[in-house]
Amino acid sequence: MSEVKNLLVLPRLRVQNANAISSPMTWGFPAMSAFVGLMHALERKLFSAGINVSLSNVGVICHDFEAQATEGGYIRGFHLTRNPVDKTGGTAAIVEEGRVHLDITLIFSIDSAATESEHEDIAYQIGEIVSGMRIASGSVIPNRAVPSHKQRPQWVTFDDDEEERQKQFARLKRRWLPGFALTLRDDYLTEHLQTLQQQNPEASLLDAWLDLSRLNHYSTLENEGESNEKPVWQAQRPYRGWLVPIPVGYGAISDLFNPGEVANARDTKTKFRFVESLYSIGEWVSPHRMKQPEDLLWYVDNDEEAGLYRLNNDYHLRATAQ
Repeated sequence: MSEVKNLLVLPRLRVQNANAISSPMTWGFPAMSAFVGLMHALERKLFSAGINVSLSNVGVICHDFEAQATEGGYIRGFHLTRNPVDKTGGTAAIVEEGRVHLDITLIFSIDSAATESEHEDIAYQIGEIVSGMRIASGSVIPNRAVPSHKQRPQWVTFDDDEEERQKQFARLKRRWLPGFALTLRDDYLTEHLQTLQQQNPEASLLDAWLDLSRLNHYSTLENEGESNEKPVWQAQRPYRGWLVPIPVGYGAISDLFNPGEVANARDTKTKFRFVESLYSIGEWVSPHRMKQPEDLLWYVDNDEEAGLYRLNNDYHLRATAQ
């Protein structure tokens, strides 16, 4: 990803009842594809409103996460509503999605031919439009826990001088604390697969993904061979950091069909293809650990010939180089 010149920051948005089921195999924070979808929908709304800007990358910082689920030992259950009965008097066969309340900051890379004097007004208009949109199916509501001046949309133009650019980014990072930004760690997944294959040559990427998605415990014997011998359990993590399993896009499982060729498709004007979710490993990183704005931004990185429709993030490229 090329160096970002302008950022649009929408701080401290309160999102109520966002979708907490991010894929068929993961739940929790919404998938990054939901925020990329928001970015594309926002760009279309801005164009319709006569605001000609280009949005190409998106980042999310989570300040608060409140899953609408019941805590109970090792099992959690979503708070579900009672659905209306059907014509026979029975409960309709509808399963409501899991929900979560979020406090987030959205960051977009933005380009426009507008003059610098117009940037503040454009940022305000974008903030007003986003307040009426859905974010990961959730509603944007007033955030009464944060002063209004800290929720003001901001357009940031980075200086060409690298030292001044770093100072600008440092000021932004302080405003984003406390919070955590979701980044991509494909490198951990690849490296851990190699580690597992040294022990078991038949280990697969799925094995590596599942192993990184859980906290493994193992036991050692204390005072082995003595009368007071006892097992001691310890948790084992192959890498430091807050790692989570995440969906990163979709992979094709069929050919690409022409518009209207597949019955009951939602859009009869666009080519159609059956897909399944793609998974990787993500890491929640505090903004103060990031070196440059590109570290927290996600972008579309499709390979249509290979049937891959996925998102990417370059944080791991700089993290491994440090």
